[in-house]
Amino acid sequence: MKSSASIATPTRPLAAASERQAFLLLRTVFTVAPVVFGLDKFTNLLTDWTMYLAPVVTTVVPLPAQTIMYVVGVVEIAAGLAVALKPRFGSLLVAVWLLGIIVNLIILGDFYDVALRDFGLLVGALALNRLSPTRPSTTKQG
Repeated sequence: MKSSASIATPTRPLAAASERQAFLLLRTVFTVAPVVFGLDKFTNLLTDWTMYLAPVVTTVVPLPAQTIMYVVGVVEIAAGLAVALKPRFGSLLVAVWLLGIIVNLIILGDFYDVALRDFGLLVGALALNRLSPTRPSTTKQG
């Protein structure tokens, strides 16, 4: 009969491979999606993004809704690039950005289904943060 230690040992490399695959999948999605959606803020090919903007935003920020969407697009592109380059930081940036979108949608009083979907994405961004590698230790062992 095999001991539990010998049974558990071979699965650890498989678990590490699964964690790496999950990290790569999440990093890819949270890089590509914000960049694509950010670029679309300039073209409105996917949708008219201004319909998702709560009117109070244009009251607080004295700019036309489309101009605000241009700023949103730049932030989303930057967030996607941050995930690609520094996933531990970028994932938190995306999570905070998604929280802002959720609050905006709730204030708008419509699109609760989109707010719920964005909450799921926020949780995914936090999962990416947990899977992201930390900085290697700079202390020398000797």
